[in-house]
Amino acid sequence: MSDAAALDPEDRKIITLARSARARNGVPEGAAVRDETGRTYVAGTVALESLRLSALQTAVAMAVASGAESLEAAAVVSGAAAVSAEDRAAVRDLGGPDTPVLLAGPDGTLRSAVTAG
Repeated sequence: MSDAAALDPEDRKIITLARSARARNGVPEGAAVRDETGRTYVAGTVALESLRLSALQTAVAMAVASGAESLEAAAVVSGAAAVSAEDRAAVRDLGGPDTPVLLAGPDGTLRSAVTAG
């Protein structure tokens, strides 16, 4: 899937939120997840000396810490060519293997859509 027009408006929203987090915080990645109630959690990369989390791992952790029981979708905005296995695993742990994971470039253009698998 690479046609952003084919995306559900709620999926476009989480890409926009992820892109905004990346730009606002000046971090390599921005991410957003949507839980089973429609709430969204937005995060950027965490790069501390003692703690390193990708933006998507941070967004999933925020959802868990806020009481989310599942995920409907996840999005990451990055210069990377693919969503890492670790990021997909974090989404899978909360959302299950069929949870869509969207990857967009820094300009917000959808590059790929995979499942957490």
